[in-house]
Amino acid sequence: MTADVTKLDDLLRELAPQVLGALVRRTGDFAAAEDAVQEALIAAARTWPRDGRPDHPRGWLIQTANRRFIDEIRQEQARRRREEFAAQRDVPTEDVEDTDDTLRLLFLCCHPALTSASAIALTLRAVGGLTTAEIAKAYLVPEATMAQRITRAKVRIKDAKFELDPTDERLRQVLHVLYLLFNEGYTSSSGPQLQRSDLSTEAIRLTRMVHALLPENGQVTGLLALMLLNDARRLARTGTAGELIPLADQDRTLWNRGFITEGLELAVDAFARPPLGEYQLQAAIAALHDEVDRAEDTDWPQILGLYDLLVSLSGNPMAKLNHAIAAAMVRGPEAGLELLVPLDAELAGHYRLDAVRGHLYEMLGQTESAASHFRAAARRTTSLPERDYLTTKAAAVSGAGRKPR
Repeated sequence: MTADVTKLDDLLRELAPQVLGALVRRTGDFAAAEDAVQEALIAAARTWPRDGRPDHPRGWLIQTANRRFIDEIRQEQARRRREEFAAQRDVPTEDVEDTDDTLRLLFLCCHPALTSASAIALTLRAVGGLTTAEIAKAYLVPEATMAQRITRAKVRIKDAKFELDPTDERLRQVLHVLYLLFNEGYTSSSGPQLQRSDLSTEAIRLTRMVHALLPENGQVTGLLALMLLNDARRLARTGTAGELIPLADQDRTLWNRGFITEGLELAVDAFARPPLGEYQLQAAIAALHDEVDRAEDTDWPQILGLYDLLVSLSGNPMAKLNHAIAAAMVRGPEAGLELLVPLDAELAGHYRLDAVRGHLYEMLGQTESAASHFRAAARRTTSLPERDYLTTKAAAVSGAGRKPR
């Protein structure tokens, strides 16, 4: 692929959600607008390399997509009245250059009427520019299944208002979707890869856009900080064969110092903006991990204090699991194991509960119990790198516990 083609692809991907947002705002028909935008993008990819890029690429795409939309309406006699409405709203190129509807589109895709899974899929399709096949591959489902999920999502929001609605409840939904999207990219829930950098990178890009809209919001700032501080470790999280490398064993010289510097500044800013929420506290915890050059210098007492706050605020079972780890690092593994007991009901069958128990029993020197829990965790996870890591851990601690003859 030549550099010019790559630049064109990048430009079209950047402009696609802006063009779709503009068309949805004018027509109110998400599905038909998306079809028209796809045709406009194809036309651009075919004609721009031959005829030259227009002076106003975004306006060209909006006009082309708008005409495709109207042409489609004209082919359906039953929608004649809508054709006239759409035609009346045909906006000249020079009038659309300063309006970017990407954030409105993001808020629409994260509508409360959608499940988190549907909202993520629709966001990746409409705002992220991923194809249905790419999204299906990321979530290890058949393309037809993902296509149905996206289609159903479009139907559910067909009559929703196309507006930027940064109210607390709607913003909470948007941030939750972005958080889940990042997490799936940071640690894939299933499949042969530990992480999907395309998903986590897209989540960071979209969160930056929300932060630009709401720079004073502590939760938005905290979420962006959390993403950057975690993503900074990306290169050090896997070895040459794609194997998982735990945080304590990572080569910290591979961490992205630019992301860490930016993330630390954002985390401090977010923490100073009450009321404190989950993302601000998680960002503060990530900052404490990232600001030291050696794992043994980690300020575990301060991390434990932050988890105390996070658990009391959210009650999230995963926060409680991490709270138990922090307690073990400060007060000893027995304290951590005690905090895990209530989670047997909340996280029943979850591989991470067994994995943490395995690590805590290993700290106690109870190697057979540790190996048993590592094996149970390996059976339950659907991530191949995590399964390999846990299987290796089980073998290592079991071997270490055998007395030489």
